[in-house]
Parts: sequence; C-alpha cells; structure tokens
Amino acid sequence: MRLFAEAGYHAATNAMIADAAGLTRGAMLYHFPTRDDLVAAAIEHIQGERLALFDAAAASPPPGGDATAHAIAAYWSLLSQPPFVAFAELEAVARTEPMVRGLLAPAQAAFDQAQVGQPFSALAQAGLGPRFQASRDLARFLLEGLARATLAYDREARAANLIAVVDRAVRMLNRKGDVQELWPD
Repeated sequence: MRLFAEAGYHAATNAMIADAAGLTRGAMLYHFPTRDDLVAAAIEHIQGERLALFDAAAASPPPGGDATAHAIAAYWSLLSQPPFVAFAELEAVARTEPMVRGLLAPAQAAFDQAQVGQPFSALAQAGLGPRFQASRDLARFLLEGLARATLAYDREARAANLIAVVDRAVRMLNRKGDVQELWPD
C-alpha cells in the first residue's frame, strides 16, 4: 500500500514490494504467483484500511457539532491518508489497465455502498433520498478531484475556497440552514 501511494503503481515492482514486506522474491512468488494475485491482495488490504478509517471517522462526530462541516472535513482529511492515496493511484491506473480495472471495480462498488450506509448517514446526519445522495456524491467526487489536483499556486487558500463552496452546495441540496448562494460574500 505504501509503495503504491508513494512510488506509484508502475514504479512499485514486485521486487520492491517483496523487499518492503521483508520477503524473499521466492516467498512472495509462492504466495502471489502472478502480478494479478499480488494486486488483488493489495486491493483487498487497501480497501480494508480505507473502510476502517472511514468507519472511525463516522464513529466520532463532534457532539452537538455541525455534522455537514464535520463530514466534509473528515473526508478531506482521509483523502491524504496512505490507503486513500494508494486507492486513487489504482483508480488512475485502472483507466488504462483492464486487469486493475476488473480487480478494483468490486472495491469501488463496496465503498460507494458504505457511503450510503449507516456509518456515513450518522457522520453527515443526512437522509437517504436522491437529493441527499446527490449531495454526498457532489461532496465526495469534488473533494476527491481536489485531492488529486495539482494547484500550482496558493494551494491552501484555493482549496479552502473550494471546500467552502462544497459545504454550501451540500447545505443547499440538503436544505439545511439558510444558504441560498454558493459563493460566500
């Protein structure tokens, strides 16, 4: 997971992975005879770590706090954690690598389902209808895109502005509060 997050999928050779795991190349080949087997095991491990971090964030909302702001801040924070960075790397690779795309699809579907399940609903204090699903999807995919983006200058301020717009858009879709405009004046 760390190698996919730090070095990238293509740079993380089987030999590098074996070395990082403290295995001989032969031992690794015994457990993972093909690259497909190794990638499948890596995806399973990464997915487990992602879901554990997600569940932990959902389990600790601030009492009496702003659930929408907490959900957005918690997910933004998760996106910089190694399991999420590694998964994003695999999603980028899956665009052009059919093997990775096929292995990754079930994990992507499981994470999507987790976002409409009980832990996330508690985290965001959102409903289950299409309006709430749209607000979750909008926030999730905009934050994921922002996490992957290369903002060449003034990254922190620009990211903060975009996160504020995401927060306002989610509130508008969820009809929470008196937000009527996306851009705060």
